[in-house]
Amino acid sequence: MVTRGFRVPTSEAAALPRLGDDFIPTTVVVCRVERPPVRPDWLLTERRSDDATALAALVAALRRPDAPDNPGFACRAVLQEAPWLALVDADGRWMRPGIPLDSCHDNLPDDFRAAFDALPLTTVATRPVAESDSARAGCSQREVNMTSLVADREARALPEPFPAGQQVRLCVYYVPKSRQGNGEPLGEFAHGTVLPEDQRAAIEGALRASRPANPCSTRASRFAVLIPLTTSEPRTYVELDGCRRITVRVAPDQRTIGQGDAALIELIDKP
Repeated sequence: MVTRGFRVPTSEAAALPRLGDDFIPTTVVVCRVERPPVRPDWLLTERRSDDATALAALVAALRRPDAPDNPGFACRAVLQEAPWLALVDADGRWMRPGIPLDSCHDNLPDDFRAAFDALPLTTVATRPVAESDSARAGCSQREVNMTSLVADREARALPEPFPAGQQVRLCVYYVPKSRQGNGEPLGEFAHGTVLPEDQRAAIEGALRASRPANPCSTRASRFAVLIPLTTSEPRTYVELDGCRRITVRVAPDQRTIGQGDAALIELIDKP
C-alpha cells in the first residue's frame, strides 16, 4: 500500500492494522517524496528515529482508539493526509500501523500529530525519483480547487482576470475521484505552460464576457489555474467539467465566482 508520493489518505491510514501490545517497536521509519526548493526533481527520502522517549509518545498515540463521533462539534473542512511510517522492532520485523482518528473522522488526533512532529528524525537515505513536470512548467504539484470553497451567494460579475501587459501561466490539475466529494478537493498537476499572446487574449475576452454562476453542486474532476508570471494575484480558477464555474481570487480572502462555458474550456484546453 505505497501511495503515489507516499501520501496516505486518512481513510487508508485508519484501515491499516492497529499496533498491538505484542509488537514492541524500537525504531520508526518515515518515507516521503519531496522537492527541495533549489532542485527541479523529486527526492525519495527515508528518515529514522530511535529516540526512546519520542517513540514512546508516538506508540501511546497509535494505541489509542478512535475518538467517538461528536455530532455537535463543527468539523474542519480540511483535507488531511497521514504520514507514511513504519515501525521496526529489535528483531528487524516491521509493520505499518493504523492511525486512530479524532471525532471528525477525516482528521488525525492532536496527540498523534504532536508526537509525530516531535520525532527527532535523521535522514538515512535519499534517491532522485523523477524530474518534476510541474517545476518545469512553473506550477505547483498540487492545488486546491478554490471554486469549491466559494458559496453560490457570492456569485457576481468577475473583476479583471489578468494584469494589463503581463504574461500568464496556465496550470491544469485533475482531482482523483476519491477526493471529489471532499470539502477541500486537492488536484494533482496534469500539465502547464505559459500562454501565447493570442490564447491569453482570447481567454481574457471569454472571462470578461462571463455571467454570474448558476446554482450547481456537480463535482469537477479537472480544473485550471491562470496566474500572472510576475505576481501571485489575481488567480483565476476555471472548472473544466462539472459546474464549469470560474473563481477570481484577488486576495486570499477575496474571491468572486462566475459561470464558464464550453467555449472558454475549449480555449483553455487548446493544444
